Amino acid sequence: MMIRSVWNELDAAAKRTFTAAFLGWTLDAFDFFLVTFVLVQLSHDFSRSIPEIAFAVTLTLMFRPLGALIFGWLGDRFGRRIPLIIDIALFGVIELATAFSPNITVFLVLRALFGIAMGGEWGLGAAMAMEALPPNRRGLFSGILQEGYMVGYLLAALAFYLVSTFTPWGWRGLFVIGAIPSVFVMYIRNAVPESRIWMKRIATRIDSRAMLLAFWRNAPLVLYAIVFMAGFNFMSHGTQDLYATFLQKQHGFAPTITSSIGIIAAFGAILGGVVAGGLSQRLGRRKTIVIATILGLLVVPLWAFSQSILALALGGFAMQFAVQGAWGVIPAHLNELSPEDLRGTFPGFTYQIGNLISAGALQIEATIAKSYFALPSGEPDYGKAMAAMAATVLLVVGILALVGHLVKPEMRSADFAESST
Repeated sequence: MMIRSVWNELDAAAKRTFTAAFLGWTLDAFDFFLVTFVLVQLSHDFSRSIPEIAFAVTLTLMFRPLGALIFGWLGDRFGRRIPLIIDIALFGVIELATAFSPNITVFLVLRALFGIAMGGEWGLGAAMAMEALPPNRRGLFSGILQEGYMVGYLLAALAFYLVSTFTPWGWRGLFVIGAIPSVFVMYIRNAVPESRIWMKRIATRIDSRAMLLAFWRNAPLVLYAIVFMAGFNFMSHGTQDLYATFLQKQHGFAPTITSSIGIIAAFGAILGGVVAGGLSQRLGRRKTIVIATILGLLVVPLWAFSQSILALALGGFAMQFAVQGAWGVIPAHLNELSPEDLRGTFPGFTYQIGNLISAGALQIEATIAKSYFALPSGEPDYGKAMAAMAATVLLVVGILALVGHLVKPEMRSADFAESST
């Protein structure tokens, strides 16, 4: 009821803008997580080891900063709307082409191109959405927007379950399914008006040289945001990307059970993001992040070392509640910290450079499990590798949130419209 009441406060343009940003991010996440669910099948089809196949995920993450830079610059220079329409069209074409990859080389190239499209979506979409919202509602809608990522995970888990259980299509069919919604999202985005905040400063549009100078003037903030986002992305990918493989290979669960646990974890993530996003409007962005990381540290043993299906599902729910609770603050927090003339570029670029730094999270975990931790059977102990990664990055993210005020104070009450006049 509360969310519905707040939603009704928004004007029609803000509703359309937020809906388009949410659906675009959901669609990108759906495609990204499809790969994590089918690592075992891809390994069989392409006759490669799981760490080798996991390089596809690394490639996607590595190319996301390029997409953030390209589309962010376009968004600051020419407006938010048209670059976002181009981005979602590019996504649909790449998604469909992935389904017909004849070999591992083509598959990897397409995953790199998808990284460019995915990198362009979050920063520009989040900037446009946050610019359309009133300051006192940014926290709540930040949490909802970020959880488009976990709605995408939820849909990927559901699609994996349905395709694996009821069809002979295999992993290729999943990518055909993923391409279809892009047409719908592009239709919705076409009806979204240009950002009013960007329109107010159209006479002072930033050029390439001015953008570089603006980044240089704000170098300490940029560096802090990149390190902060690296920690966040290690936290996210370290608790998600190997999880389906952990359930299938270490616990021997069938796709139906794997996807069911993944769905439960996704519900925890969505709830965590919405709750923490709303809470951050009262407690503050950084304090909310610290609380979420402490909760995550407390549930590591339940999440990584449980043996029963029920306990693993509860651990997955609790861990993702914590991790995505912290993430729910980020769309608002990064846009509030951003220099006004870089809001199309700064949030997405710093986020995706952080992603680049953490791009090998899945491979690192898989390699650690294979090289340093072993089950009595001699097979890799993915649980211990995941626990080591999660505990480390949760602690680091909490510390970085605590010291962030030394770089720039919180700006959760900032009025974007006033700052652009």
